[in-house]
Amino acid sequence: MKQLLYILSICLFLSCKNDPKKTESESTIGDEPAKVQVSKSGDKFQLLVNGEPFYIKGAGLEFGNVAALAEHNANSFRTWRTDNGRKSAVEVLDEAHEHGLMVSMGIEVERERHGFDYDDEDAVQKQKERIKKEVLEIKDHPALLIWVIGNELNLNYTNPKVWDAVNDISKMIHELDPNHPTTTTLAGIAQKEINYIKERCGDLDILSVQMYGDLPDVPKLIREYGWNGPYMVTEWGATGHWEVPTTDWGAPIEENSTLKASNYLKRYKGGIAADTLQCIGSYVFLWGNKQERTPTWYGIFLENGMETESVGVMHYIWNGKWPDNRTPQIASFVLDGKTAYNSITLEKGKEYIAQVIIKDIENDPIAYRWEILPESEEVKEGGDHEARPESVTIEGMEEKNGTLKFKSPAPGNYRLFVYADDGHNHQGTANIPFQVN
Repeated sequence: MKQLLYILSICLFLSCKNDPKKTESESTIGDEPAKVQVSKSGDKFQLLVNGEPFYIKGAGLEFGNVAALAEHNANSFRTWRTDNGRKSAVEVLDEAHEHGLMVSMGIEVERERHGFDYDDEDAVQKQKERIKKEVLEIKDHPALLIWVIGNELNLNYTNPKVWDAVNDISKMIHELDPNHPTTTTLAGIAQKEINYIKERCGDLDILSVQMYGDLPDVPKLIREYGWNGPYMVTEWGATGHWEVPTTDWGAPIEENSTLKASNYLKRYKGGIAADTLQCIGSYVFLWGNKQERTPTWYGIFLENGMETESVGVMHYIWNGKWPDNRTPQIASFVLDGKTAYNSITLEKGKEYIAQVIIKDIENDPIAYRWEILPESEEVKEGGDHEARPESVTIEGMEEKNGTLKFKSPAPGNYRLFVYADDGHNHQGTANIPFQVN
């Protein structure tokens, strides 16, 4: 009889799991919401989940591989909104729960740089009412960890009333949901914003900071600007496109995947692990892939789902050991004998040679793929959507063992990309901007 009941319960679970019309309550039958708290002992802050310490080992993830995140031993991911256009918040939380992960759920809050007016009381109230519905739908889901109210609301803004709105939203959330803390994220960190948060957002439980090249400065700046509470780093990763050298024609020079990986580890140690008192964890950006200046800049996965070397770094950070098989490393990459920092100019229709030298720790055989893209002209800010440029046909192409012979395309600004595949779901990658006269 017990065996029959067990089989029936499994069938019921699978039926519910595969039903796209299930409600939030149906998706979490028998599960209670997690009780998440921020605790302080002496000078040390800690996140507690159901009374147990929970240091956030996570990644920003909107459309990335949740199963892979769990396999690499992360414990959480963050989102930017409750509905990403492909999955509802319930579906996102269900998938996280299935893989033993928790979610810092993003709540979309309008930005002044997109035209929202925080002096418009009716618009502010409508936004609050919309957010209330979103909170009520998922507040009791067992995979919910933290509410993230807005993203980089300080980017190109002038009206400090946005912080009043954030505080009102936090108060409303705490009234509806006593089980989960609230935060908001800042682009960088500055004295002005810390003062505003302290003065106008006293209801927030945690501060969130988003830093890239300057990440190792965060612990010092947190103290210098007088933030005495807990914080987490909700975006960090590759050197930002605004932080790197540029070519003579203004193209930002992207670091190759090996240099990126090295910087990930160095920045994590200096900017996150170094603060054992106030920092409660972090979310690396981005567990997935996106076009932002290039298709390879910020995602630690490539468009085809392959892992870059930075995934291996996160595995090391989360496990204390490297993965069994490592990603191919970029030893050097040149075009016409020059690096990306030489502002390379080519002549139309002339033949040129590019060469990449790869180091693979396991000496796996390497397969190479090459691509030329026009320099992106659709450049946005704050991570707003950008369209990927279309590939250019490589004329006169001859490739062998990491050496490419080709004819330059029509006049314009381009990038030459190389991808080195080890046959184990890993690819090293690099690109060189070049200009054709």
